[in-house]
Parts: sequence; structure tokens; C-alpha cells
Amino acid sequence: MVERENMLEAWRRVRANKGAAGVDGITIDGMRDHVAANWPRIKDELLAGSYRPQAVRRVEIPKGTGGTRKLGIPTVMDRVIQQALHQVLCPIFDPTFSEHSYGFRPGRSAHQAIRRAKEYQLAGKRWVVDMDLAKFFDEVNHDLLMAAICRKVKDRKVLKLIRAYLRAGVMENGVVTANEKGTPQGGPLSPLLSNIMLDALDKELERRGHAFCRYADDCNIYVGSERSGKRVMEAVTRYVEGRLKLKVNREKSAVARPWHRKFLGYSFTSRRQPQIKAAAESVKKFRETIRERFRSTRGRNQRRFINEQLNPVIRGWINYFGLCETKGFAEELDGWVRRKLRVNLWRQWKRSWTRRKRLIETGLSEEHAVRSAFNRRGPWWNAGAKHMNIAFPKKYFDQMGLVSMVDKLCLGI
Repeated sequence: MVERENMLEAWRRVRANKGAAGVDGITIDGMRDHVAANWPRIKDELLAGSYRPQAVRRVEIPKGTGGTRKLGIPTVMDRVIQQALHQVLCPIFDPTFSEHSYGFRPGRSAHQAIRRAKEYQLAGKRWVVDMDLAKFFDEVNHDLLMAAICRKVKDRKVLKLIRAYLRAGVMENGVVTANEKGTPQGGPLSPLLSNIMLDALDKELERRGHAFCRYADDCNIYVGSERSGKRVMEAVTRYVEGRLKLKVNREKSAVARPWHRKFLGYSFTSRRQPQIKAAAESVKKFRETIRERFRSTRGRNQRRFINEQLNPVIRGWINYFGLCETKGFAEELDGWVRRKLRVNLWRQWKRSWTRRKRLIETGLSEEHAVRSAFNRRGPWWNAGAKHMNIAFPKKYFDQMGLVSMVDKLCLGI
């Protein structure tokens, strides 16, 4: 783990991911001086088995479904050590993981999980057991996790180091609280540990012959009937809570049709030949993100706003939701974004005489421009009206550089 090339690769990856400082306040930029002064001592402690990680810094980020998700930010030094450890452990554990596990694994992705879910439905499994594990990362049993690791790792110093990370504690409001259970989200090692913990669930579902997809703590099991789904839900809940000492959130878990549920931000149509689509909650979240961008746009250069604020969000969103086989949502969102931009233009013009002048400059007749500029309607109405659509059509925004979701989906980008 502490070989030079392994540690250098770990440092390169941590530096590329950037991230905030931990409880010691040392940033990525300040890490070089810290390593130069302390690495010989830290390396000796790692080899002797006496290294003690520092507590993680607790932060909370809002969840798309409401509430917050607690993340733990380790120090930069601990992130490098965890990454180095991950690089050694992953080749040992990953080859034995289930083919139905898609999260946080090399060569695996959420898109593969969605495609497999569609395949199950095409095969006639039109009911899903959507199982939600309550606060999974906070509930992981340390003894069960370490027992799973011990089956393949015999180096006692490595095992001691992993347990030290599990028990490092969390600093919140200046107070450090010890961890009796859980693996704090935020460190490079946590995703691998979660897969090791849930590999037992994967193997049990395989033993029972179930068709399923698991991405981290999101697990969907596909069955042929509602009755079968309810039976599977009861049996798997007993296994998860009895054998793995985890908790199933019964309020969020359900046996339902796949088109009534969300999986990794996606959903499906209810047709005989189901198609992949973006879940309604995902579209709503996108709209909220775009609204946040628009709240600070008044008076700003529109071309710059489009290229610096809107396009990165749109590209990122469509890159993830590029699997969608329905295009209607993209047409609607494209039109909505353009209308929001027209609202900005209408507001920037402020006076009716200015609006008349600008509309004439775009090619509208004077009569049409006067009638439109003095209609006393609000910005949103005018942004969707004929005069603004004629003055500023899709072609205008294409020339401004606005990314079109429909165009990207049609091109398969």
C-alpha cells in the first residue's frame, strides 16, 4: 500500500477530485509542504500499525427528495491513504462481486443498471420490489463488515487500519463523536466498503434466483406479479434486518409497477415494450437548478450567461439522462429554458418604447411591435407569446450557443 508508485497514484486521484480541507484545515494546495514534513513519520506509523486517522468533518448537503445527506470529509492526508488502500483492496474484492452490482465499480455504471432493468421488464417481469435501506451508510455493522474483509485480507495491520477509519469519529460543531457503527460517506474507501457489506445480500438474492439490480444501497428486484413481489419483500426484509443488521425503510420501499417508481433518476413507460425515460422527480430537480441560475441573471450579458451558467448544467444533465428513449420531456424543457431567456430580455428592456424599438429591430412590423410592446401583460406571458417567439426563435438561441437537449438526444450524444 505504501509503495511509492501506489501512493503517487493515490495523490494524483485525490488532487484531481479536489475537495475541501478536513478538520486539520490543510488544503490540497498546502498538502505538498505537509507531506514533505510528515510523510516519513506517517509511513513508519502505517508500517508499524500505529497510525491513527483524524476525525472526519461533518457537512450536510440537501437531498433532491428533501432533507439532507450527511457527508464526512476526511483530511487530505487521510483521503490519500484511503485511496492508496482502495487501490490495493479493489483488485482483491471486485472480481468476486456479483454481476448484478453496478455501483462504484470499475467498468460498471448506472446506465448499465438501467439497461438491465429494462431487459427484465421485456422478459415479462413487470413488477418491481423497490427496497430502500434506511440511512445505510450510518447503520453498517462494523463487526459484520470486518468479518467479510477478514475472509480475504490477512494482514493484521491493514485490518487494524480499516477499523481505525471506521471508528475515527466525526467532528461536528467542534465536538468529536466516536463511531460505533456506519461508514461515513465522503472518503475514497467508503464505496468499496459498502459493496463488501452488501455483497452478502447480492449472493443471497442470486441463491434465491432473483432478477435484480443493485447500485450502492439502491436495490430493485424484478418479479412477475404483485403477489410474488410482496412475498419477496417480506423475505428479503427479514434477511437484511436479521442477518445484515441493517434497516429497511418501509415507508419508502414498495412493491409496484416500474413506471410508478424511480431508479437512479430514471423511470419507464407503461407500454408493452417499455421505454426508458427521466423520472418526474429528476425533471423537477433540473427545473429548480435552472431557476437558481436565472435568479442572478438580470442585467447580465446573455451570451455569457448561456455559456457559463446554463450550458454546463444542461450538458451534465443530458449526459446522464442520454439513455432516455422518449423525447417529449426534452422538447418541453428546451422550450421552457428558451422562454426563461425571453423573460430576461423582456425585463431588461423595461420601458414599452424600448420594447417597441427592439422588436422592430428583430424584423417585426411597426404595428405588430407597438401592439405587443404596449399590451400591459407580464414578462412570462410575453415570453411565450407569438411576437417574442418570432423575434427570438430557436435559431437565435442556437447562434448564442445554447445547448439543445432534443438535438443531443437525437444525435445520441
